[in-house]
Amino acid sequence: MINWGIKKAGWAGSLFFAAGAVLAFLVSCATAEEKLTPPRSTSEYRLGDIEKYVEEDPVRALHLIAVYRVLYGGENLSVADHNGETGEYLTALESQAVESMKAAQALALKEKRWDDAVSLARSLDVLGIPVENTGAEPEIILSEARAALEGGDNFTAFLSAVRSHEMKPLALSDILPFLERAVSQRQRRTAAFFLAAADGALQAGRTGGAPALVPRELRDYGEGKDSVSDMIKGVATVMVDRGIRTDRGRAYPDRVLGSAFFVDSSGLLITNYHVVVSEVDPKYEGYSRMYIRLGDSSSPRIRAKVIGWDKAMDLALIKAEYKPDYVFPVVDRVIPRPGDTVYAIGSPGGLEKTVTQGIVSALGRRFLQMGDVIQIDAAVNHGNSGGPVVDREGRLVGIVFAGVEQYQGLNFAVPAERLAAALPAMIKGGRAERPWLGLTIAEAGPSSSPRAEIIYVAPFTPAWEQHFKEGMMIESLNGERISVSQGALIPALQDRLFSNSPGELVALELSDPETGTSEKRVIMTVPRPDVPLAEAAARDSKERMAAPLFGMILTPAAGSGFSSSFLIKKVIRGSIADEAGLSAQDPVSIRGFRVEKESGVAMMDISVKKRRMGYLETSMRLPALLDSPDTL
Repeated sequence: MINWGIKKAGWAGSLFFAAGAVLAFLVSCATAEEKLTPPRSTSEYRLGDIEKYVEEDPVRALHLIAVYRVLYGGENLSVADHNGETGEYLTALESQAVESMKAAQALALKEKRWDDAVSLARSLDVLGIPVENTGAEPEIILSEARAALEGGDNFTAFLSAVRSHEMKPLALSDILPFLERAVSQRQRRTAAFFLAAADGALQAGRTGGAPALVPRELRDYGEGKDSVSDMIKGVATVMVDRGIRTDRGRAYPDRVLGSAFFVDSSGLLITNYHVVVSEVDPKYEGYSRMYIRLGDSSSPRIRAKVIGWDKAMDLALIKAEYKPDYVFPVVDRVIPRPGDTVYAIGSPGGLEKTVTQGIVSALGRRFLQMGDVIQIDAAVNHGNSGGPVVDREGRLVGIVFAGVEQYQGLNFAVPAERLAAALPAMIKGGRAERPWLGLTIAEAGPSSSPRAEIIYVAPFTPAWEQHFKEGMMIESLNGERISVSQGALIPALQDRLFSNSPGELVALELSDPETGTSEKRVIMTVPRPDVPLAEAAARDSKERMAAPLFGMILTPAAGSGFSSSFLIKKVIRGSIADEAGLSAQDPVSIRGFRVEKESGVAMMDISVKKRRMGYLETSMRLPALLDSPDTL
C-alpha cells in the first residue's frame, strides 16, 4: 500500500505540474499573440531520444532504433514523418551510430583502452561490420597481452594471450614470448599451455617467421610436473576479523575462516565472495579486517585487501604484499569427467595446508545464479571455501565454495573455466558487472534437443523495451545455435552471454510457435542486478511472478474480474510447481504473496483444485529462492 500511495502521489503531482505548465504556456503565447504549433507525436519524441544518443552512446542509439522498429512496424515504417522523411531517416541515424562506434573504437585502440575496444568490436561484429575496418576481437586482445607483457603485468598478459589464442590460434612467433616469460616466472602449468600451443602452431605451419622449433630448455620445463607438495606452498588461510559478537549476554570473537590460492607472483589470490563479503558489502556496518596466513597459527598475519568480486560466481580477487613460492595456473580450461581423481587443498577448521583426495562425482549441478558447478566427494569443511581443486596433472579444476553438512562427501566447486571467464571483470576492480537482458527461460521440447523458451520478461529491462513475448523460443545467440543435452541448455546460453559486458549489443534469433514466424533482434545488455528476481517482484504483479519463481504460468479464470483466481496454463518441468504436483488447467487462487529480500526467499500461498485429485481443493505454501539460476 505504501508503494501504491507513492505512485499515486507522483502521478497526481505530475498531472498538476503538467496542467500548470500548459496553462502558463497558453498565457505566454496569448500574450505574445503567437500561433500554437501542433503537438509533436510520440514517434518524434522517440526519434529525438535516438538523435541524442547517436554520438554520445551509439550502442544505446542502435538499441532504441530496434525498439522503435518493433513499436512502429518494422523496417518499412509508416509512422508520422520527421522533417519530411520516414524510414530513410531512421536508416540514416543507424548509419551515423555505426560510424560513431567505429570512431570510438579507433580512439580506444589509440589510447590503449583495450576493454572498450574489445567491447565495441563485439557490438560491431553483431551488426555484421567487416572487422578489417574496425579491428577484430582476437587481434585487440593479443595487443593487450603484448602491452601487458612488456609492462611486466604477467597475470593480464597470460590471461589475454590465452583468450586471443582460443578465438584464433596464435602463430609460433606470438607464442614464444609468453612461453619464455612463463618459464622465467616458474609457472609450469602456464608454460605447459603455451608449449602445447606452440606445438599446435608448428604442426599447422603457423610459425610467423620464427624458427620452426622450441628451445630445449623451454620444452623441458613445460613438460615437467609439479607435485601436490609444491602446490601447497601456493595456498593461504584467509581470516576475516569482524570484532566481537554477543549472544545471550556473552561476547565471542567473530571470525570468518576460508582458503585462498595465489594466481600471480605479485600477491594476487582467489577466494570465495562469501568469505570476504563483510569487506565489500555496503550493507555491512560492523568492523572488518582481512588477513592471510601462510603457515600455522604461529605464523605472521599479512594484511590483505579485496581487488574485485563476482557475487554471481561467488568469487573474489584479493591481494597481499607477498611473493609466493608457487602460483596456480589460470590458463587451463579443464573440463573434468565424472570419476576423475581430484585433490582439494585448504584450511578446514583453520588447519592449514590440508589435502584431501576424492573424485568428481557429477557435473552440471545448478547452485549459482549463472552456469553450473562441479560436485566432488573430497572431504570439505568450514575453512575450505576458496581453496583450489586440482587434478593429477596439477591443472586447476575448480574452486571449493560449498558443502552439505548433513551429507558427507557432497561438496561443490566453481569450475576453473568460469574463473578464467570472470577474471577480466574482477581485475578491473570493484564489483564485476555481468550482462542482463531481463529474461527467465526454461527448457522446452524433446530431451535430446531442448529449446530455450522465454517464460518471463522482467519489467523495465532491454527485453521488455523491445516487447519480447513469453512463449517465444531463443533459436540462436550471436548467430550460434546451442545444441546440448537436457539440463545443459540454460548454462550454455549463460556462458555465451557471460563473456559480454554490459552496454554491448547481442543478437538473438527468436521464433514464435503461435504464429510460426521468426525474427532477429539486436538488443543492448545492461548491468545485471545482484538478485534480478527481487527487483522484478518489487515491480510486477504476483500472478506474473508465479512463472519465474515457481514455474507456473497463469491465465485469468473466466469471469474472475479483479479477483485472484486463475487457471494454470503451463507448468515448467522440474519447477517448484511441478514438484508440488500442480498441472495445466488446475484452478488456482492466490491467497498471499510476500518477498523476504533479506533471506532471499519468496512465498506464495495458494488454494488449488488439482485435476489429478478430482478437483479436491487444497491449500499450500510455495517457497522459492529469489536467486534463480534460470535468468538471462
